[in-house]
Amino acid sequence: MSLVDGELVVVRGAGDLATGVIVRLVRAGFRVAALELEQPSAIRRTVCLGEAMYEGAAEVEGVRAVRVASPEALREALLHPGPVPVLADPGCAVLSALRPLALVDAILAKRNLGTRIGMAEVVVALGPGFEAGVDADAVVETNRGHDLGRVILSGRAEPDTGTPGLVGGRGRERVLHAPCAGVAQNLKRIGDLVRAGEPVLGIIGEQGLTPVAAGIDGVLRGLIRPGFQVHKGLKVADVDPRGRREYCYTVSDKALAIAGGVLEAILGLAGRGRR
Repeated sequence: MSLVDGELVVVRGAGDLATGVIVRLVRAGFRVAALELEQPSAIRRTVCLGEAMYEGAAEVEGVRAVRVASPEALREALLHPGPVPVLADPGCAVLSALRPLALVDAILAKRNLGTRIGMAEVVVALGPGFEAGVDADAVVETNRGHDLGRVILSGRAEPDTGTPGLVGGRGRERVLHAPCAGVAQNLKRIGDLVRAGEPVLGIIGEQGLTPVAAGIDGVLRGLIRPGFQVHKGLKVADVDPRGRREYCYTVSDKALAIAGGVLEAILGLAGRGRR
């Protein structure tokens, strides 16, 4: 049996970037489990295995995930080949019973929500909010650019810029945020072509229905779940100016690069104590 075969990796989060990590790890031969919020707020829902929290199951590029109801059900699922089990456990309470080879913090909260070195043989964290050698064994760069996906073994990832990375030459204007608190009502679907100024969803709040319009022409690749209770400023939609519908249904280039860094970190650091 190789290092990979039968080894368990637990991933905190199952959003679009975390899903890229999960897909790559599964394809590399790892067993994988994911820990999510009860009601995640992902917008790139067609490439988020975290949708299993709502639908019971989700599939991205042939990798299937199913929601499990308890830590016992999660452990039982890992005994047999099958879908990636996803459990509502944002605090990682189940982790000590699983004893995984690696823990990957893929929450992308821009801050550390409780991940520590020693929670697994290898602890990998994505993006800002972590220091390699202090909070995690390795940090993977998530900022678009020359270092995207780079494994950092000492120090930190680049700080959060507060500005969305460029896609098709467009940055801030491609991402839509809720102008007020309320309940999301979708007017379009992921995969729809939209024009700048065209409403893609509305927020039903104290002032009635407030429309949220696309800032640029493109394909709607991200849209908050209808009925989701949003707060003012929450990211609720994403328009891709490249206009390629197929990009809405496959793991992104960014997620693949980050996933490659995670795989490198796990393979490079696992077994240090066994040598």
